[in-house]
Amino acid sequence: MADPKGFLNHGREVARTRPVEERVRDWNEVYVPGSLLPIIPTQASRCMDCGIPFCHNGCPLGNLIPEWNDFAYREDWSAASERLHATNNFPEFTGRLCPAPCESACVLGINQPAVTIKNVEVSIIDKAWDSGDVAPQAPERLSGKTVAVIGSGPAGLAAAQQLTRAGHTVAVYERADRVGGLLRYGIPEFKMEKRHINRRIEQMRAEGTRFRTGIEIGRDLKATDLRKRYDAVVIAAGATVSRDLPVPGRELNGIHFAMEYLPLANKVQEGDFVAPPITAEGKHVVVIGGGDTGADCVGTAHRQGAASVTQLEIMPQPGADRAPHQPWPTFPMLYKVTSAHEEGGERVYAVSTTHFEGDEDGNVQWLHLGEVEFIDGKLTPKPGTERKIPAQLVTLAMGFTGTDQENGLVSQFGLDLDERGNIARDGDYATNVPGVFVAGDAGRGQSLIVWAIAEGRSAARGVDRFLTGVSELPAPVRPTDRSLMV
Repeated sequence: MADPKGFLNHGREVARTRPVEERVRDWNEVYVPGSLLPIIPTQASRCMDCGIPFCHNGCPLGNLIPEWNDFAYREDWSAASERLHATNNFPEFTGRLCPAPCESACVLGINQPAVTIKNVEVSIIDKAWDSGDVAPQAPERLSGKTVAVIGSGPAGLAAAQQLTRAGHTVAVYERADRVGGLLRYGIPEFKMEKRHINRRIEQMRAEGTRFRTGIEIGRDLKATDLRKRYDAVVIAAGATVSRDLPVPGRELNGIHFAMEYLPLANKVQEGDFVAPPITAEGKHVVVIGGGDTGADCVGTAHRQGAASVTQLEIMPQPGADRAPHQPWPTFPMLYKVTSAHEEGGERVYAVSTTHFEGDEDGNVQWLHLGEVEFIDGKLTPKPGTERKIPAQLVTLAMGFTGTDQENGLVSQFGLDLDERGNIARDGDYATNVPGVFVAGDAGRGQSLIVWAIAEGRSAARGVDRFLTGVSELPAPVRPTDRSLMV
């Protein structure tokens, strides 16, 4: 146990962010560089090393949180990094991007602010990189088996790294021009600088993983041809079909899916554009969708110089405290103020878009909305609440509906789908096609980065056992597992 009285003697302290007026002028991460590590030993000491650490259940990866909290408290960073990597291939990703269901399940959180697990995690891995404790782990011998991984998001990268370390020859196919999937082009630079992806990819290359970018399976290379080339295939293509908003005026110029808007801003940071083809500069921006992707659009619009930013959410505003039907240790729906929301803009809850209005040139100018309420469990419009707000750029951030089927990947493989339209799989993550497996959002549906990495690790075990008859790789989650939510 780190410090038996740590949780009694110290309060919760989180990472400090840079001043708003400073950070909205650049695209660097919002946190004050170097400010977190000095407070981490004290924060780690608040971990009680519970007899039953529910944080393990809250985390799909089964992270050994009390163990690396203890090492962080003692400032044994090498040991902390080893324990952290024992269950998580990419803690620098999760430490920045995960909403931390582990903290919702922290036992201390029953009657005190939870341990800052996420901050401890990112401090350990950043210290490990700086100290040279993160090194390639090439296999001692090769199995002679080959595996293709389709998609280079967190699930695909986790599966690829696990299988490479098991001795298989792995090639990752990515349809974009750079590796990383939504980590690369869906997450803004101010949430995670892409240098974190780049150095992890270099580690994987040094271990033997090969990467093939600019190749879309189903279009550029037939799925059947890929299956012939490799002994096994892992589909980790994500759930990339954005949910649309079929209301009058949807066809107007200036209305875009979030994943049409955000990647272009990231491409500017990669040096592909001087200015993004879609920009919020000088415009009244409306973001439809109150989740993390919507917040990413808000922060991006601020940095591009929007005249105003309004974020709409159809559900009522969550409370600041746990609702009675969301008790500990479930992951509660709480009112959350992200760094993007700190930077300005208006958030409007319990409203629904009725239609868009444009100018004579076909450009969107106004968004018409009305308030909604729950009546007998159904969202119902409230008469007399209709109004319109200025909207010269609208981004749709309402989630995703499943894996892209227009490119032919699903049909060419002959894959079965489940009742929700995801690629069906069995307990080993195997599809109905022998030798073809699926991991991440393509099989689970839209989910969190920790679930994606956990599924990539679990699918790797299924592939390894398929290829060799036995596997020592870990499998942290089953395909049927779900988060602690109600």
